[in-house]
Amino acid sequence: MSETGAKPWDHAPILLVEHLTMRFGGLTAVDDASFSVGGNDITALIGPNGAGKTTVFNCITGFYKPTEGMLTLNGSDGTPFYLERLTDHEINAHARVARTFQNIRLFPGMTVLENLMVAQHNVLSRASGFSFGAILGLGQFARAEHDALDFAKSWLDRIGLLSRADDAAGGLPYGDQRRLEIARAMCTRPRLLCLDEPAAGLNARESEALSALLKSIRDEDDTAIFLIEHDMGVVMRISDHVIVLDYGKKIADGTPDEVRSDPHVIAAYLGVSDEDAAALEGGP
Repeated sequence: MSETGAKPWDHAPILLVEHLTMRFGGLTAVDDASFSVGGNDITALIGPNGAGKTTVFNCITGFYKPTEGMLTLNGSDGTPFYLERLTDHEINAHARVARTFQNIRLFPGMTVLENLMVAQHNVLSRASGFSFGAILGLGQFARAEHDALDFAKSWLDRIGLLSRADDAAGGLPYGDQRRLEIARAMCTRPRLLCLDEPAAGLNARESEALSALLKSIRDEDDTAIFLIEHDMGVVMRISDHVIVLDYGKKIADGTPDEVRSDPHVIAAYLGVSDEDAAALEGGP
């Protein structure tokens, strides 16, 4: 896709991915991919099955160490975090990157509220002096615990689950569990929220509710969203920026309208050859 000028997400990127390559033996899952994620945007990473999307997520969140490339997250004070050098815990705790997974990973035996309190363990650990304050009953920890409880309840109210705060998380309907998982990620107070297929398994009503929630996070919480999603209705409805991978390579990068009409994207999803893609573009 040709560039027609600077894009909004390039003006204030929160994440800059440069020449990301990930190889597994002789297989190249991601091949020299470069893109940015805007600090005030919802950015979607899409592509056919096997395109390398989850591998990109795993590199950003520290589950994989990339073979090559740099992943730079700009901190709130301007300090850069080089994610390729950090562990997954450091990426979450210090760079403030949170992630959900395609398969829901709540603590099903804990209550809905407990799931959100557990997510705030870093905040509470610092306030407790790493347990001494909690043991001694110091006021600083008591205040932090009270604030964490209020924060968790505010998120439950926001996703419509405050009345079920004391219910087991595993007993919630599937759509409610999806929203709870996002709320739990937000309780870590991230600057970048990475969502792996958040609309998977949702019906039309639940997808609409999810879309509204993600837009509110972008607009109200000073949190950028980077998501993988196969539901193109959700992607095109909420995204500011769409990146397309095919066989590990970036083939398009732009607004939803630009990507929707890109002949190489159409060809990738239809599974046609390069020659057919050229024909779609009106080439020779």
